[in-house]
Amino acid sequence: MSALDGLYQEVILDHAKRRSGEGLVAPDPGHGSGESHQYNPTCGDEITVRVELAPAGAGTEPVVGRLTWEGEGCSISMAAASVLAEAAPGMTRSELRALIGSFRELLRSRGTVEPDEEVLGDAAAFAGVSRFVARVKCAMLGWVAAEEALGRAGRAG
Repeated sequence: MSALDGLYQEVILDHAKRRSGEGLVAPDPGHGSGESHQYNPTCGDEITVRVELAPAGAGTEPVVGRLTWEGEGCSISMAAASVLAEAAPGMTRSELRALIGSFRELLRSRGTVEPDEEVLGDAAAFAGVSRFVARVKCAMLGWVAAEEALGRAGRAG
């Protein structure tokens, strides 16, 4: 195992133990929000993600005020949700969609795409997961839920 792989593994284990954003939080009044529940029948992981959008100023795109979640599953799925919950606040809808797209591309690459830590932050730690097709769904579960919740928040707000 390379030093980088070891560091990435440490990031995943840390997020699996110390879960950012865990526990669904009711949105602030006046904020748009959306929620999505996703289930992975292959391994039994499940998650509910709630995205809250802060009101936008005139002519500006709303930003994610909070991303919270609750779920049960393997360390990979729980850590991936934690990483996303740390990264999302302050991002516009477009930025969050782009981050989800970059993460999806990395995970679908089967190890052929080098992670861009400038774009992905701690999510780059999941690069090794892309080599294990059965684990890709685990890592994507919370991100897919966030993508759907974000779409629902857009319709609500």
